[in-house]
Amino acid sequence: MYPNSDLAAGILGWVNADGKGGGGVEQKLNTLLSGKDGKIRYAQSGGRQVPTAGSTETPAVPGSDVELTIDRDIQWAAQDAITEQVTKSKADRGYVIVQDTQTGEILAMANSPGFDPGDLSQADPGTLHNWALEDAYEPGSTAKVMSMAAVLEENVATPQTHVVVPNRLHRGDRLFKDDIDHETWYLTLNGVLAKSSNIGTILATGQLGKTQAQANQVLYSYLRKFGLGSYSGLDFPGETKGILAAPQDWSTSQQYTIPFGQGVSLNAMQAASVYSTIANGGVRVEPTLVRGTQGPDGRFTPAAKPEKSRVISEKTAKTLARMLESVVDDREGTGAKARIPGYRVAGKTGTANRVDPATGKYHGYTSSFAGFAPADNPRVTVYCAIQNATEGSYFGGQICGPVYKQVMEFALKTLQVPPTGAKSASLPVTFKP
Repeated sequence: MYPNSDLAAGILGWVNADGKGGGGVEQKLNTLLSGKDGKIRYAQSGGRQVPTAGSTETPAVPGSDVELTIDRDIQWAAQDAITEQVTKSKADRGYVIVQDTQTGEILAMANSPGFDPGDLSQADPGTLHNWALEDAYEPGSTAKVMSMAAVLEENVATPQTHVVVPNRLHRGDRLFKDDIDHETWYLTLNGVLAKSSNIGTILATGQLGKTQAQANQVLYSYLRKFGLGSYSGLDFPGETKGILAAPQDWSTSQQYTIPFGQGVSLNAMQAASVYSTIANGGVRVEPTLVRGTQGPDGRFTPAAKPEKSRVISEKTAKTLARMLESVVDDREGTGAKARIPGYRVAGKTGTANRVDPATGKYHGYTSSFAGFAPADNPRVTVYCAIQNATEGSYFGGQICGPVYKQVMEFALKTLQVPPTGAKSASLPVTFKP
């Protein structure tokens, strides 16, 4: 029985005709949920039990109840918001993840389009997935925060470091550009993130080593620490660990595109986890979906504590949070649509070229927005991505920024998170040459 119809169907999965879990948590925890069948053994004659022959009976053992970390109300709000935007944008699909930054618990994981696990006959087979964990895609500019983390942690630049950004940059075998043509920009490192400059990011990460090969190795080590190229820890059926090649295998162009999120792939959970790590003072907490189980005896057994690992220093994490505020708050930032009155919001937009799974060639875009709030005392991370929007804008700030705002506002109210009251000390975006 699925009394909430399609709510959280991608997480729950379904039960097949044999009574076994066919996807999602139903499949992952099938043995725990289903318990053990009972047995009765007796003698029969002519199809009837012989009452004097004796019989042996092994009673059935009921399955356990599983308690998820999902907040039903926040899950509904996330599913409602992403469904509306995917429909409006005539996109292939989209997903939203809401995570508690301190505990790593998943509060919502919504996919659109979805399905009703109680009526599979009406479901499109393509929707019987949890694409938030199964889709591997190039994240684009939301990944720039990891490049900035490496640059700050390695002490090769500060948020005020001057970066002169030309209209075109020749590296390797190609010319790189930003998403708009511009005269030479005189940006701070903070401004590179706020204006989401690809060229500025290439120039900044080039400082990570004396040679490009050394810089690649350093950047790769940070991407791995943030969780790229590894399973998230949820152990979910069908989950992808994405694609992150070893640095010695990066192509001539990859060594310049990976810093701004192209030429590397991840899933939505990995992307959300990056921002939760920054929000949590630089400590990555393995995401969790199961809070615990209640056995037939009524005893509750909490799930094992998630693994924790320090990725960057607390100082770097706090600096990044302030820089991410500039993306949303500064008039030159790309994330203005994610502002929430009364709250300090940290976030980042992303618009990436998308590999069409049918042809293997670039076609369309992945639009995304990632962030956390309150920026100065984080509690909640929200990540939104939409695949191949074909109607209206396809820029992440334009179509995922409003979804982020809607879901974040609802989550903050539901969890009764008060505004911090403190005003942000804005960092400079530009400098005068």
